[in-house]
Amino acid sequence: MKLGVVGMGWVGSSVAASILHKGVASELLLSDVREEVAEGEAMDLAHGASFYPTASVRSASVEDMIDADAVIIAAGKSGGPKDSRLDLLRVNAAIIHEIATRLRGMRGLLVIVTNPVDVMTQVAAEASGLPYARVIGTGTMLDTARLRATLGRTLDIEPRSIHAQVVGEHGDSEVVLWSGARLGGVPLRDWPGWTQSSERAIANEVRTAAYEIIARKGSTNHAIGLVTAALLNWTLSGARRIVTVSRVQEGAAGLRDVAISLPTIVSAEGAVEVIEPQMDTKERDALARSAEVLRDAYREARPA
Repeated sequence: MKLGVVGMGWVGSSVAASILHKGVASELLLSDVREEVAEGEAMDLAHGASFYPTASVRSASVEDMIDADAVIIAAGKSGGPKDSRLDLLRVNAAIIHEIATRLRGMRGLLVIVTNPVDVMTQVAAEASGLPYARVIGTGTMLDTARLRATLGRTLDIEPRSIHAQVVGEHGDSEVVLWSGARLGGVPLRDWPGWTQSSERAIANEVRTAAYEIIARKGSTNHAIGLVTAALLNWTLSGARRIVTVSRVQEGAAGLRDVAISLPTIVSAEGAVEVIEPQMDTKERDALARSAEVLRDAYREARPA
């Protein structure tokens, strides 16, 4: 598999390293507006070839990635401790628009990591001209992982045994689907010792996790690198995994013309089938509000 990563900052370099460790790529191309940084990252990663499945790594231009099986865009301005993901709108929308325009006619999948990822996914879909299913944002995959990790710690259960999801914006308006959460087929709200009074604090911990990390180290990069590599592995292998990724919606859960996360079957053809999850009235209303937040943000960010 030939993969490309555009943007060699903290996130892009973690994505590249995770891709190599996962063994997803046989050829990995790295690009950055700072060409020497892309060259240095390629050299550094290539020197570790004895410790990951066989793959060649080199720096390249965005145009060299047109025939890649997937291109990951991680370019853009990172958020500071007081910046919400939506604060990054205008600067990153211009960057993503320019890169996606250069990828018009690409044959593979376009995966967006840059924040605010939902808005950037919609910008990339419009600029690239690709079918919506082939432009995938990492969305709330990381939020869902954070939720399961937090629940696992709280309940002393392996997180992979917990079926719970975060949908909506990857950001402040995200929605935890408490009503559909399950452990071994048992609704979470029926689990011995569970109280709904815990839900608000846990949802807030998940929602603010990135701010806490950024305040301490300046960026969140390792977990999203792992998320992205897993997403690529599942899509390019045709695994048809259900994950909470972002894509421009075309009617699922009553949502259209907005990129937002819902449970979605991913395959080599992209985010091919969106699943409408079980939601109570409160959650459905919250999802609708999240969609409006993102529509407003896209209107603000959309290049003229």
